[in-house]
Amino acid sequence: MSRPNIVLINCDDLGYGDLGVYGSKINKTPAIDKLAAEGMRFTDFYVASPVCSPSRGAMLTGCYPPRIDFGDFDGGWVLMPGDPMGLNPEETTIAGALKEAGYTTKIIGKWHCGDQPEFLPTEHGFDSYFGLPYSNDMGKQVDDPLTTDPERIKRLRARPPLPLIRDKEVVQEQPDLRALTERYAEEAVRFIRENKDGPFFLYFAHMYVHLPLYAPEPMVNASENGDYGACVAGVDWVTKVLMDELKRQRMDENTLVIFISDNGSRMQDQGGSNGELRGIKGTTWEGGLRVPCIMRWPSKIPAGVVRSDITSSIDFLPTLAGIAGAKLPQDRIIDGTDISSLMFTGDDVEPPRDTFFYYMGKRLEAVRKGKWKLHVSRELRPNQQTGVVSQAAIDENANTIPGLFDLESDIGETTNVYDRHPGVVAELSALAEACRVDIGDEATGVVGANIRPAARVDNPETLTHYDPEHPYIYAEYDKSERG
Repeated sequence: MSRPNIVLINCDDLGYGDLGVYGSKINKTPAIDKLAAEGMRFTDFYVASPVCSPSRGAMLTGCYPPRIDFGDFDGGWVLMPGDPMGLNPEETTIAGALKEAGYTTKIIGKWHCGDQPEFLPTEHGFDSYFGLPYSNDMGKQVDDPLTTDPERIKRLRARPPLPLIRDKEVVQEQPDLRALTERYAEEAVRFIRENKDGPFFLYFAHMYVHLPLYAPEPMVNASENGDYGACVAGVDWVTKVLMDELKRQRMDENTLVIFISDNGSRMQDQGGSNGELRGIKGTTWEGGLRVPCIMRWPSKIPAGVVRSDITSSIDFLPTLAGIAGAKLPQDRIIDGTDISSLMFTGDDVEPPRDTFFYYMGKRLEAVRKGKWKLHVSRELRPNQQTGVVSQAAIDENANTIPGLFDLESDIGETTNVYDRHPGVVAELSALAEACRVDIGDEATGVVGANIRPAARVDNPETLTHYDPEHPYIYAEYDKSERG
């Protein structure tokens, strides 16, 4: 097998129901729909966390987040500017494995695996980097009108200017977010042209559709779904740009393109959709972790195939390493499995995995085997503004923990059949217990036997510091949206 170029497109907070090919009637995504028609679409594809940093670290390393101490960050859901933690440089990433195998590697866009110099992408196998080190709502923004907590207001106002980085150097502070995706696309086209003799690995990590929602004016004007639909259109436009350039350079036939999202949609009246799935970003209902996945490689992947096998972003590392002839470390556990047997045929084959574990932070909250999903715990989280746990959330928790759902007939997790299938409950409970012993479970106080530490630095610093004399385009972004 000739080694392909690999383009991995990872969206931010894009929901299961946000694309035309996954059922959206309001967002227009012709380029992505064409990608699916010419390739393979997965219906039961999962990321390893319903929030950004753990999801991205897991995808890059092929491990469930707690395995690499990326479940949470001193109690925080995701990494924040100036945090002392980051992805351990001793971990093998997709980029690191492919680079060792002779690939040129680049990341464009959102990193979110640590902003200290020791944790940036060039320390993790990427030859070059252009993008934001974390979410686009972590720069200086106007006050959140829903926030009354003085401590939260103080923390928000103290956020440093949003840094745009090239390799390890901040090249702009508070960039114009309406223009940033176009700059990313230009960077990607330049990279493809400079590496047309291949092989290369391009990780394009979108800013879209994370809050705040900034899109170019023509896309906003054409949208039937407000700023959200305009940002989805921006994702589709980049897909068209990349595919056009690959064809222009006659690299189309030998390039594997993968399209995913890092977690489900927020769906908080901002235009997003998780389709028929229950739950949102930050939850272990299907809407939190089940996301779109499309793969296209004309010379290898059959066109127009839809697969319902359980697959995950943690499978990318062993799969891509196998395709590229790269070596994986033998001295540690990798949770992912090679799914190339699914990719290269339209026929039924023995699925490489039939089990998936749902973590939120370091809590094991659910397990799936085959069509069955067992919820074993759920953290009740207070409203961000009021600090109070709603009675509705308390009632829902009581009705669904423990809960067993048949995802084949009940994709929306509406009917708890826990009492009807004691044998299934026992089997999945045993899988959950084995997972706790292996990688831990904060909900039951179990420390995993096979976990590896994240990296830490002493005296961490933010990459930027506010200076009233600095020539910012945006002294502060003019939207209060935060995700």
